[in-house]
Amino acid sequence: MKTTWGVVVLGGVVCAACGGGDGGDTVTFAADHPRIYMQRRKDTLAAALTAHQPAATRFKDLVDRWVGGDDVYNFSAWNAALIGQITGDPKYCAAAVKAIDAQVNAATAAIGSGNAPEVASDSYLGVGGQIGDLALVYDWCAASLSGERRAAWLSYADQAVYNVWNPDIAQWGGKTMQWSGWAVDDPSDNYYYSFLRATMLLGLAAHDETSKAGGWLTQFQSKIHDELVPTFDMDLVGGGSREGTGYGVAMRDVFELYDFWEGSTGQRIADLTKHTRSSMVSFIHQVVPTLDRIAPTGDQSRDSTATLFDYHRSYLQELIGLFPTDPVSPHAQALLANSSLPKMDNQFMFVGDFLYANSNVPATSLDGLGKAYYAPGIGELYARSGWDKHATWINLIAGPYTQSHAHQDQGSLMIYKDGWLAYDAVIESHSGLPQETTAHSLVRIVDGSGKTVSQKSPTVSKLVALHRGTGFLHAAADLTPAYKGVALVQKVQREIVYIEPDAIVVYDRVATTGGSQVFQLVSPARPATAGTRTTLTAGSHTLNVESAIVPGGTVPSVFDFTTDSDFSAGFRLDETSPAGDNRSLHVLWIGGAVGAVTPGTNSVTLSVGGQTVAVQFNRDTVGGSIAIGGQVTQLGATLDVLPE
Repeated sequence: MKTTWGVVVLGGVVCAACGGGDGGDTVTFAADHPRIYMQRRKDTLAAALTAHQPAATRFKDLVDRWVGGDDVYNFSAWNAALIGQITGDPKYCAAAVKAIDAQVNAATAAIGSGNAPEVASDSYLGVGGQIGDLALVYDWCAASLSGERRAAWLSYADQAVYNVWNPDIAQWGGKTMQWSGWAVDDPSDNYYYSFLRATMLLGLAAHDETSKAGGWLTQFQSKIHDELVPTFDMDLVGGGSREGTGYGVAMRDVFELYDFWEGSTGQRIADLTKHTRSSMVSFIHQVVPTLDRIAPTGDQSRDSTATLFDYHRSYLQELIGLFPTDPVSPHAQALLANSSLPKMDNQFMFVGDFLYANSNVPATSLDGLGKAYYAPGIGELYARSGWDKHATWINLIAGPYTQSHAHQDQGSLMIYKDGWLAYDAVIESHSGLPQETTAHSLVRIVDGSGKTVSQKSPTVSKLVALHRGTGFLHAAADLTPAYKGVALVQKVQREIVYIEPDAIVVYDRVATTGGSQVFQLVSPARPATAGTRTTLTAGSHTLNVESAIVPGGTVPSVFDFTTDSDFSAGFRLDETSPAGDNRSLHVLWIGGAVGAVTPGTNSVTLSVGGQTVAVQFNRDTVGGSIAIGGQVTQLGATLDVLPE
């Protein structure tokens, strides 16, 4: 369905260049500066300063230090312009304008020397930060800018944004400087959000003040209307990012734009796609029970450990701010309040607490949320035993593998209880970038020459079964598509039954025509194997692994990740089996959660919490049955909608 945008009105006059809509409500922004955010948000922010609210006071104190000459890492000049707008004190704009002048002067010097300015580096990744900074200062400090300065700033900014969207004819100083055009049409890529930020903010700040500026709102609306919303609605159902949790946190930049657009025009972009709200729910489930780290999926280049960082806090804050009356928001607020980051840690992020601490959303508790969540657009299934900090948490990955920052982790399983028991080896890497199947807890395929068969991009694996029963969760994944028709690989399926609170039955159907198959479990603990039982003790918990059913000739071994210079720790249990149409069944449990383990034919009977639990799998098709205390449930290839 086509999105309705409405007519954009500049100062009460219809702005033809701002079009891109097909009817609907009229939206307006101010004819004169300030046009961005202040018309609708200034009073609330000023009240926070006047009331000496902690977040407001801390932010203003930081800005005062920067204005006074302190070197604040990664400080954005627009932060000072914001305080200047709210207080009316000219010293803030004087400092902000000086900083942007330095950016423009450096760019002018580079262009004069026949080079591209810094804003063009790394395929224009920083354009959102640099031109967005310029646009906000331009708008909020317009009274401090001479006509000559305005012209210089806008000429440079216009060219930067023009070059972003026209990579084949990009130029600086009349000299053609083509670039790759990376991600200019990919709303699932973090670069795209930087491009949108520069375009929207420049269009709002400088509209009708240069020949190009009036068209930037058209460009922004077109990108949202024709690319982002359709992509998010089709590809990102359930929220989140296909880039993983490291690069995917860049979506906070999109959520901020939604807020700034609404604060400037009165129009809500956030409601154009269900992805926005769903991302609040999916993020809550990505955070592990100790509330100090997130699921480490995809590249983690900033911090390989996936420890909760200010960017994650910002991500959730912005979503709460966009949906203050949503029933999930008080739960999200509780997560932030009880997390390892109850306030921003880094000075350059203090502005986030200032902007969003006044959402007036009370923090309740995490109790009441569903204990499992499936985000099909990113192929992530999360489940936990409860919402207390000592709960057990698991993650199964089965979905699209389409982004360069995603990993070859289709079918991977992660387990957490007071710390990691099974994880992505990225956590122990120096680079944060190991993508290969060797770094994940899945079944690795090896060809006849001993070379690992890679999972291929773009491909889409699928979760083909999902059912929530009393005390258990059943899921099955078809991972065969990840190998994109490689003749050696005929079938790869993983089926799990999570028995709350601390046991998981894993059944793998793998058919290959040569080489070998390797059941892998990646852990911070060194595996110790005796017979069919392996134990891994990490922190205060032991993960037990019973190889209940494995193909004949299976050989266990341990790989130490420190033999690779990229890793500082970590181990991998490998159970190598010969090729064939194989089935394997493993029971994983924490501590003493499981007593006797009795394997059968494609089945296992367990003693769990004083009850007998029997799990039976179909050999060749997804499904089977589970009997808990005599109550039998048939497991089929259907996908339940999990309660929120």
